[in-house]
Amino acid sequence: MNWITNYVRPRINSIFSRREVPENLWSKCKECGTMLFHRELKDNLNVCTQCDHHMAISPRDRFLALFDGGIFVEIDVPTPIADPLQFKDQKKYPERMKAAQKKTGEAEAMLVAEGEIGRTPIVACAQDFSFMGGSMSMYVGNAIVAAAERAVELKRPLVLFSAAGGARMQEGILGLMQMPRTTIAVQMLKEAGLPYIVVLTHPTTGGVTASYAMLGDVQIAEPNALIGFAGARVIEQTIREKLPEGFQRAEYLLDHGMLDRVTKRTDMRNELITIVRMLMDMPPAIVGDLPAPGAVEEAAPAEAEEPAEDAKA
Repeated sequence: MNWITNYVRPRINSIFSRREVPENLWSKCKECGTMLFHRELKDNLNVCTQCDHHMAISPRDRFLALFDGGIFVEIDVPTPIADPLQFKDQKKYPERMKAAQKKTGEAEAMLVAEGEIGRTPIVACAQDFSFMGGSMSMYVGNAIVAAAERAVELKRPLVLFSAAGGARMQEGILGLMQMPRTTIAVQMLKEAGLPYIVVLTHPTTGGVTASYAMLGDVQIAEPNALIGFAGARVIEQTIREKLPEGFQRAEYLLDHGMLDRVTKRTDMRNELITIVRMLMDMPPAIVGDLPAPGAVEEAAPAEAEEPAEDAKA
């Protein structure tokens, strides 16, 4: 027996031919603790198959699953001044921006696109909470204005998916000024007689809920989404009373008349198709004739994050 041929060589070959196993093939649901295979979770749009807990989903993956065939065209958004206040806390503002861009692969906290859902043309924009807490910045204001202008130009409804921790503290008053700007953009749609539909996702808080996120003709929310202006502890300290169970959650707001619907993410596309066609005075969609939504690219899903320090109400 040749020791080198029969033992050493096979051992070396096994080491160098070993296939790499991708990381993060499993994700743990924070609500029920179930371990979920990433493909199964992706196919269910980052909704736990055991308890229906809605995890975070990026705007791009949301659009891939929303638009017919996953086909959409991004709308250009004017780029604002990079660091108008020369703001610095523990890091400089441009450094935080670069870190967020590297983390998400997106230029900013909002993605704007146009396409069709159920053969119905729409304009849509979605916030990314993983980008500096989805904070409302000058870019986000520009994005909503650009989306409204494009919707008016094409005579299409606008669908907005909100997810934010408030106005971006690094832009100070310039971030807060996006509240009246976006309110005027929504008014443009109303004057043009075009529907404006808002889907509130977890979490939607701060100045966003005091402006464009609560001005929809139809207000929809994902299950158990946190929705509110000030934090629960701040409210309790102000009114000196214990808040009721489930306060600021989607179901509580639905029961108290602040929302029209609470809809699961997996049912959201069909819900939006029905509502948009109804508001645009179009005939109901034929279920068998609806094109399939696009498949979300294979990637380990990001779990929902807690409100970031970078966002401030």
